[in-house]
Parts: sequence; structure tokens; C-alpha cells
Amino acid sequence: MSFMDNAGGLGDKAKDFAGQNPDKVDQGVEQAGNFVDEKTGGQYADKVDQGQEALKNQFGGQGGDQQQGDQAADQQGGDQQQQ
Repeated sequence: MSFMDNAGGLGDKAKDFAGQNPDKVDQGVEQAGNFVDEKTGGQYADKVDQGQEALKNQFGGQGGDQQQGDQAADQQGGDQQQQ
């Protein structure tokens, strides 16, 4: 079995883990982004934020857009319950 065969299996395992643990993916992405921001003095913060959102969306975490949508749905549900 070659290295590439093993690497392909590793990617599948990572995707499975990400799908089962979106909260941990989000946490890891946030920590990585914060680390980069710290080391660069925030010089690339906008690009880091874009990368964080892309990674969260790609690997099963909830990006900011999804979280905002969830919050709006929660607010609408709460409004309906009050009526």
C-alpha cells in the first residue's frame, strides 16, 4: 500500500470526524484563526475570517451565515410562541 493510498483513507476519516463533531471543527478553526491573527498582528484578519468561514462550511461546522440564519429562525419561532 502506497503513501497516497493511506493519505486518501486519512482524508475520509477526517471528513467523517468533522461530520460527527462540527462543534470541535468550529473550535479548532477558531483557534487556528486566532493564532494566525496573533502572529500577524491582525494584518490579515479579514482574509483569516474568510478562510475560517470557508473551512467551517466545508467541514460540517456552522459558518457565520448559517448561525445568523439559525438565530433568525429561533427569533421567529419565539415570536410565534408569544402570540
